[in-house]
Amino acid sequence: MKEDLFQQCRGFQWDGANIEKNWGKHRVHWQECEQMFFNDPLLLHDDIDHSDTEARFFALGQTDQRRELMIVFTIRENLIRVISARPMSRKERQSYADIKKTY
Repeated sequence: MKEDLFQQCRGFQWDGANIEKNWGKHRVHWQECEQMFFNDPLLLHDDIDHSDTEARFFALGQTDQRRELMIVFTIRENLIRVISARPMSRKERQSYADIKKTY
């Protein structure tokens, strides 16, 4: 991911459908998603497999309460638009734990 693209972001863009989907499916609140982007460590990656119509990215990080999440997002008009959010899988938690050791 181009770090400068992410650093140019000035906020978040939400729609009701995504807020409801993330809560209903995974019990992830939109405020937790926003928190994660401000906590360290935050791992950002290109999501090449799902970038057909626009560039997509995924992030691994933690909320203020240390809940570990995986978020898929895009950037539109310098705003982070969360597409999906869920708790990390076992494999993602292990990768994240390895990074936290070196952080």
